Amino acid sequence: MPHSPLLGPIVALVAWTLLMLFWLAIVRGLAAKRAGINLTAKRGGRGQQLEGVLPDRANWPAHNYMHLLEQPTIFYAIVFALILMNFDDPINVWLAWGYVGFRVLHSLVQATFNDVRVRFPLFLLSTLCLVSLTVHAALRLWH
Repeated sequence: MPHSPLLGPIVALVAWTLLMLFWLAIVRGLAAKRAGINLTAKRGGRGQQLEGVLPDRANWPAHNYMHLLEQPTIFYAIVFALILMNFDDPINVWLAWGYVGFRVLHSLVQATFNDVRVRFPLFLLSTLCLVSLTVHAALRLWH
């Protein structure tokens, strides 16, 4: 049975999110080790407790990972809606891949040099892709 080309961007963004999870674990783990912090010594600890303890740079991948668990949930919902409507027209596939591409670039900026002047336009462009996908879905339902 053929599958929708809209599934590709979903799988890619999930894979990228998991990659960011590993990235944050490695960066924070190494920074904690350098700072002499035993991350397993305290029960019930949370990642947020490392804010202000570890260098900001060591927390940036974690911040991005949390971002990938926020707005992209809306992306997954609208893309699944488009799939259920059999509305995988090329424009929607391009917009979905655009969303993923801009989110990956946003991640790379935030996790490395974290300049908001670069990050925000990437976030805005990804959001415009998401808005466009939502408008397409709404118009498809309306007609």
